[in-house]
Amino acid sequence: MDGCSPSPQSDADRWKWLIDTLGEPFCRKLGIFRIPEDLTLSVVIPVYKEKATIHEILRRVRAVPIRKEIIVVDDYSTDGTREILREMEQRDGDLKVFYHERNQGKGAALRTGFRHATGQIVIVQDADLEYDPAQYPQLIQPIVEDQADVVYGSRFIGETHRVHLFWHYLANKFLTFLSNIFTNLNLTDMEVCYKVFRREVIQGIRLQSDRFGFEPEVTAKVARFRFPGENGQPGRRCRIYEIPVSYHGRTYREGKHIRPKDGVQALYCILRYAFAD
Repeated sequence: MDGCSPSPQSDADRWKWLIDTLGEPFCRKLGIFRIPEDLTLSVVIPVYKEKATIHEILRRVRAVPIRKEIIVVDDYSTDGTREILREMEQRDGDLKVFYHERNQGKGAALRTGFRHATGQIVIVQDADLEYDPAQYPQLIQPIVEDQADVVYGSRFIGETHRVHLFWHYLANKFLTFLSNIFTNLNLTDMEVCYKVFRREVIQGIRLQSDRFGFEPEVTAKVARFRFPGENGQPGRRCRIYEIPVSYHGRTYREGKHIRPKDGVQALYCILRYAFAD
C-alpha cells in the first residue's frame, strides 16, 4: 500500500476527484466544473442526412461526463442515416430516437425533441461536427449555479473558430442586431446552435417555426417569457447568459444545410414574432 487514494474509475468520478484534489477555482480555469449528481441533461439532436457524422457526434456527446438523456430526431433522412439510427437504437440502450415521416425542418425536429425531454436542463446539439459537446459543462454552469435560466453560446466573444464565409458572418450579425432591437437583449450570436434552457422554460413556450426560423422565434419568446408569479402577479423574466463557444463551420461541399433563403426566412420570423405570442 502506498497510501494514495484509489484512482477514479469514470470521467465523472475523475472530475470530482480533480476538483477535490486541486480545488474548484483552479479547476474552473481548466474547464472542469462540479456537476450535481442528481442532474440530468437532455441533449436534443435534430438530424437530417448526417450519415457521415452521426456516429462521431454521438460518440462525443456520450463522452461528456454528465448524466444525460440523448434524444435524436431524424427529419426523414434519405441518405442512410435512418438505417444507422435504427441499428444504434436496437443495439444501444441510451438513445431515444424519433422519426418524422416527412421532412419538416430543424424547428419541427426540435419541437419533437423538446416534448420528450425529461432532464432539468435541455441543450440543442446539431448533428454535424461544427460544435464541440466537450463544452457542455461550461455552458450549463450559469443554470447549475442559479445565475441563469437560458444560456446562449456565442461564436464571436473569444473562442477559436474556423475562418469561414464573410457574408454568412455579416448576415448573422445583421440578424442578431435586428433581433436585439425587438427583444431588447444584447446578444452577440442569436443564430448559434448551442442554446441551453431550464426545461420548464423551453416546454413553457409555444413554438411554431419548422425550419431555421426557430432561432429568432425562440429568442423572441424567451425574451418575453415569465415564470409563474404569486397571487396572480406576473413572475420574473428569464435570466439569459452568453458563453463563448468554439466553432468549426462546414462548407456547402462538406454538407452545410442552411441556405440564403433561410436568412430571408429568419428576417421574416424576427418581424413576425416581435410581438406575437
